[in-house]
Amino acid sequence: MARVGNSIIKGIEVEEVIKLLNKAYADEWLAYYQYYIEEKVVKGIMKDAAIAELQEHAADELRHADMVAQRILQLGGTPLLNPKKWFVHTNCGYEEPKDFDVLAILEDAIKGEQCAIKTYSEIIEITRNKDIVTYDIVSQILADEVEHEEDLVALQEDISEFITQIRGN
Repeated sequence: MARVGNSIIKGIEVEEVIKLLNKAYADEWLAYYQYYIEEKVVKGIMKDAAIAELQEHAADELRHADMVAQRILQLGGTPLLNPKKWFVHTNCGYEEPKDFDVLAILEDAIKGEQCAIKTYSEIIEITRNKDIVTYDIVSQILADEVEHEEDLVALQEDISEFITQIRGN
C-alpha cells in the first residue's frame, strides 16, 4: 500500500473507495463477458459491423477491469478474487442474451453502457476533490463508456434506417 499516495486522499475513507471500485470491477468483468458472448451469438442484417463493435468494446472493458484492479491494489485493497462475487457486488448486473437479433443485442449493450455511465458518474462525484488518482482513472473510463454508448446508438440507428430502406418505407 502506498502510504504517502494514500495520504493525499481527503474527506473519504480508503475502504469506501476500494468498495466502490470493487463494484465497478465486477461490472467491468460482467460487461466484458456480455460483449464477448453477444458477438458470438448475434444474428441478422449487418451483424459483421455489430461483431466488430462488440469485440472492440469487450477489449475496452477488459482494459477497464485492469485499470480498476491496479487502483484497488494501489489503495491496499484486493480486487474481487472469485467470479461468483461479481454477481453479488455488481452495480449493473448481467442479462444473458435472449434475443440474438442484432438490434436486440445492440439495445442490451446500450443499456449496459448507460448503467456504466451512471455508475462512473457517481464515483466521480464521490471522489471529486477527495481522491484525485481514482477520479482521474474513473474519468478516463467514463469517457470510454460515453463513446461506447454513442457508437452503439449510431450503429443501431444505421441498421434500423437500412432495414426501413430495404422495406421501402
